[in-house]
Amino acid sequence: MPLSVLDLSPVPAGTRPSQALHETLELARIAEAAGYHRFWLAEHHNIPSVASSTPEVMIAAVAAATSTIRVGSGGIMLPNHSPLKVAETFRVLGGLYPDRIDLGLGRAPGTDQRTALALRRSREALGADDFTEQYAELRAYAEGFPAGHPFEPISAQPDDVPLPPVWILGSSTYGGQAAAALGTGFAYAGHFGTLDPAGVISAYKRDYQRFEHDGGPHAILALAAIVGETEERAQQLARANALSMLRLRTGRPGPLPSPEEAAAYPWSEAEEAAVEEWAGLVSVGTADQVAADLQRRAAAAGADELIITTNIHDPAERRRSFELLAQTWGLKPR
Repeated sequence: MPLSVLDLSPVPAGTRPSQALHETLELARIAEAAGYHRFWLAEHHNIPSVASSTPEVMIAAVAAATSTIRVGSGGIMLPNHSPLKVAETFRVLGGLYPDRIDLGLGRAPGTDQRTALALRRSREALGADDFTEQYAELRAYAEGFPAGHPFEPISAQPDDVPLPPVWILGSSTYGGQAAAALGTGFAYAGHFGTLDPAGVISAYKRDYQRFEHDGGPHAILALAAIVGETEERAQQLARANALSMLRLRTGRPGPLPSPEEAAAYPWSEAEEAAVEEWAGLVSVGTADQVAADLQRRAAAAGADELIITTNIHDPAERRRSFELLAQTWGLKPR
């Protein structure tokens, strides 16, 4: 089964946020050398623990720093953007890096409601639920509008480049339903989604509608994983990730804490209970333990591919986590 990387440019406490962008480039080089299939960049806004606010810029940088690995968005939050601008951006990327770019689309804002309003510029746009219409408009800029449409004279340039393969992302049933109806690939956000991915992916494949532009149903399952040199170290790293998640979900976001900070934190009983509830979202342990858990989860979900995200305070340990998993998974180094 193909194994890929979903990167959020995590910001470790005590470091400059911009350094996280350079660490993303270094991780991309490591992932390519290790044999990972794709390297996707997320879109988040106003979250101090991640620097991944402009995936289109990072896609260009990652693609320039590598030569064979596929690079894409995981994803572009379409309601935050003009469909024409997205079509233009990804045609440019496709022209610069032929047959290497993926266009993953989501409908969530990737942020809080106040920041979403700042991005979308109107309360009407904030409350609109028109993802399907936006998607149709995006594709029409590359494939043509119906005769008489007011945008019929407009095409996304450069017009000799097709849109990259499209994926719709989701953490609910809507994403799978939209991907099936529109004939795109589907990526389920199992690293934070609470639904059973098996049901969502099964429904997607069952209801998939074929179009001329598609290559058939393909389901990617996104999962969180933390691999340590030892099981004890992996648990320490996971504890720091849990503290970061706790702060984010309780309105106290900040940079990614270190294992030492997490060990010294005065956990309350309620916080311990919350962390225990979230623990099942992350595969933690040695490479053998994590690989076995990921394979079990992928098989249970009926996924065609796994894409892994890892939040670890020390960039070197984060890179090493991906290297260890690649070796145990049996990826072929490039």
